[in-house]
Amino acid sequence: MPEFRLSASTTAPVEEVWKLLHDPSRFPEWWSGIETVRTEGVDTYTMWPEGHPNFPMVQQLRTEPADGRVTISCLVSNLEFRWQLSEQSPGTAITVTVEIPPAEAHRLGDQQQLIANSLHRLVDLAAAAR
Repeated sequence: MPEFRLSASTTAPVEEVWKLLHDPSRFPEWWSGIETVRTEGVDTYTMWPEGHPNFPMVQQLRTEPADGRVTISCLVSNLEFRWQLSEQSPGTAITVTVEIPPAEAHRLGDQQQLIANSLHRLVDLAAAAR
């Protein structure tokens, strides 16, 4: 299964990054390629990609606050995004691992670019919230 991992750091504390990462309604603020989100409960939401208003994609969100981990699974394309936060001095280390099923392997390059952009936007937004 194709996968990649990206990391970044921010001076923002873990709590500030967590606020952005565990709340799907905030994803359009920093996650590149997401235009709209509708939450549907504690662990499920639907997102619409930019430029595709007729293509809703149901997502599952699992949070593990004690471990600083948020896992998002696309129930349409089976991509999985594991975000890991850890304290560092000063601020927060952020690592994201993306697993792409073989049937979606052609999306690897695009996903790497989208997630790299998203990671930078997340870092900047968390730092600005301080």
